[in-house]
Amino acid sequence: MPTKPAQKVLVVDDEEPILELLKYNLEKGGYDVKTASDGMKAVEIAKRFLPDLVLLDIMMPKMDGVETCRQIKGIPELEKTFVVFLTARSEEYSEVAAFDVGADDYITKPIKPRALMSRISALFRRDTKKEAPSSQISIGELTIDRTSYTIKIRNKEINLPKKEFELLYFLAQNPNKVFSREDLLQNIWGSDVYVLARTVDVHIRKVREKIGEDFITTVKGVGYKFSLN
Repeated sequence: MPTKPAQKVLVVDDEEPILELLKYNLEKGGYDVKTASDGMKAVEIAKRFLPDLVLLDIMMPKMDGVETCRQIKGIPELEKTFVVFLTARSEEYSEVAAFDVGADDYITKPIKPRALMSRISALFRRDTKKEAPSSQISIGELTIDRTSYTIKIRNKEINLPKKEFELLYFLAQNPNKVFSREDLLQNIWGSDVYVLARTVDVHIRKVREKIGEDFITTVKGVGYKFSLN
């Protein structure tokens, strides 16, 4: 029986001891690992390596992690690649900026290897579970195809980052039902990932910018719902 290829992880950090620590633990866990010491090198390696997941420091020379994430997510083959930020910074704006460019998780240094490995495994497990359903939702001029991760509105195709797509798909599956920010965090990001409630607001804003204001309604003091007009 053929062996399943190892999942590929790119580790990006300007601190050599952290690169060595993470590379050692990831390879021990069965992952295929490449490393980069700055954002520019990371983008070049990502184009060739096509990682399934990127562990990415925020504060780096030449190009910071947020811009590095933006460029990596701009590579068509890497639109669905997981990005986990590693940073010593705990300010809220850093977390929001990270999720704004498509991050899937955010981990504060100092890094605990066992906890990190658990978070990575949880990301891959959750992704496998979500890929199983094959369905399409059509509401008026909006079509959401879960099998191909595509959205069409008035026959025009629109590309959404993975978390924005999943947020829209989840709401559209439950039309006219109001979900709190905590409900959405649990269903889209899961309990294994710690994110701020404001992250939901950022993603809702991004979805509205791309598909218009008519579909997702804010219910003041409660949360959000997908409205059927």
